[in-house]
Amino acid sequence: MSKDWKYRSRIADQQLKSKLSSAGAVLVQGPKWCGKSTTALQIAGSSMMLGSPQARRSARELVTTAPDFLLNGLTPRLFDEWQVVPELWDAIRFEVDNRRQTGQFILTGSAVPADTEKIYHTGTGRFAWLKMRTMSLWESEESTGDVSLETLFGGQGKVFGHSRWQLQDIAYFLCRGGWPVTLQLTQKEALQTAVNYLDAIVESDISKVDNTLRNPRRTRLLLRSLARLQGSQAPMSTLRKDMAANDDDSLSEHTIASYLNALEKIFVVEDMPAWSVNLRSKTAIRTTANRYFTDPSIATAALGATPDKLMADIETLGLLFETMAMRDLRVYADAIDANVYHYRDKDGLECDAVIERRDGTYGLVEIKLGGEYGVEQGKQTLAKLAKKIDTDKAGLPAFRMVLTAVGDYALTAQNGTHIVPIGCLKP
Repeated sequence: MSKDWKYRSRIADQQLKSKLSSAGAVLVQGPKWCGKSTTALQIAGSSMMLGSPQARRSARELVTTAPDFLLNGLTPRLFDEWQVVPELWDAIRFEVDNRRQTGQFILTGSAVPADTEKIYHTGTGRFAWLKMRTMSLWESEESTGDVSLETLFGGQGKVFGHSRWQLQDIAYFLCRGGWPVTLQLTQKEALQTAVNYLDAIVESDISKVDNTLRNPRRTRLLLRSLARLQGSQAPMSTLRKDMAANDDDSLSEHTIASYLNALEKIFVVEDMPAWSVNLRSKTAIRTTANRYFTDPSIATAALGATPDKLMADIETLGLLFETMAMRDLRVYADAIDANVYHYRDKDGLECDAVIERRDGTYGLVEIKLGGEYGVEQGKQTLAKLAKKIDTDKAGLPAFRMVLTAVGDYALTAQNGTHIVPIGCLKP
């Protein structure tokens, strides 16, 4: 790593400060290496890093024998990787009640606790939750930020911006991922990071999360199948069939479900729920969630893909670009108090992303690599969906956007649809 390492501001910085101002404790969750600890340390007054075996042993003893001593320290006091000592949860909840002050504790966790039986209270009213993700292109300073998602919700009529990236750059960003450490590395070293991350998932993390031994080879097969089928509503039977092509003794659907549950607990995969909307017609909406990797580099590593290989396989490149676009949209949506959904109905009409704010306003997004044909397809899809929505009940969409991998400029088409390269977008 470069000696001139510096902390790069994260969107979560302000979110964490805001949540600390309204709750006694904040739980920050997300994938390993996404920057949770580093971000929390920028704000913490004191800390205990439970990744250390000695710190874990001390915390396990003190949480029952001397909790006051364990929790004492400059506030907010950080407990990093708190899930290895789950008894901390109730001790902190009790202490928050005693102090009756906001901003007392930060907990960071890269997994759901293996032993939830040691947690007796939900934390309602005492804890706030913050989901942290890998770095978006805006956070890694690879987006110009000429187009603001929040401004689009504000009714901006036209957009204009410039993106400097070509398709080969996007292929590299996919394989490198949004891991903060990679920004200090050479390209070769950065690409190896995702491979190392995948190895850690397969050989250790998927089994440690709930103390259940899982087969590394079959975990790799499942991750590869998920990479090929991500962004879809593939049922367990489809995953099992895809895995069976490379495994004579494939897993049962029940076992696959347990593997998936473990991957969700360590924030490797994340479902995207379906959008619930009032339609003009009686068209049935598909309610099954879509599944994505939390970072595109996990998928590229699972597939053994490199930037050069992706450039030779545009279909796979497009599939994985959707994963990166969803990551960035989720990061930006979190920053403006919004959620991201997908839409699909029985007639086969799909919309890649619907971004809905807490007040019910929403924007429609189609994701394309770029090019005149892809952009036109996206515009048509958005127009079709807009006509189906009962605007008397749901209101008009705040915006329609085709989010592209490449394109020199962000601009607004004649029909009002914004065409925005991902290298121009910010919250």
